[in-house]
Amino acid sequence: MHIVIAAIGRGRKDAPEALLVSEYARRIAGLGAGIGIGPLELRELEDRPAGRREREAELLLAQLSAGALPVALDVTGRSFTTEAFAGWLAARRDEGCREMVFLIGGADGLADSVRQRARLRLSLGAMTWPHMLARAMLSEQIYRAVTILANHPYHRG
Repeated sequence: MHIVIAAIGRGRKDAPEALLVSEYARRIAGLGAGIGIGPLELRELEDRPAGRREREAELLLAQLSAGALPVALDVTGRSFTTEAFAGWLAARRDEGCREMVFLIGGADGLADSVRQRARLRLSLGAMTWPHMLARAMLSEQIYRAVTILANHPYHRG
């Protein structure tokens, strides 16, 4: 199952958050291949003009190929434990999902059209996180889910 993080805004390639995403993507590609999850791809989408949620929605929704499962990151969405998130990912893989696309909006959040299109609205918690850090946190949780499913010792929860 190919995993995409489609996010509004471009970060510096050498920023710590970007390096974290790259490292987790590398790990997912290695460990996830054996369990049918991965690779992880980050797609950064132009955010100009800033604050235009409807234009951002067009950019995000254009990332959905036919049959892709959209997941919108939204503070009002569903929260998971790490183990439950791993189980949810595994269930989608086992249902035959070939591509999952996590959608991260810009500074003004997601347009209603993105929320409505999503099969799942996912919350990383009630706090507001910088968009670049949210990418790193999501990447780590996907990797952690992969380690749980592969019975790797990374997750000790």
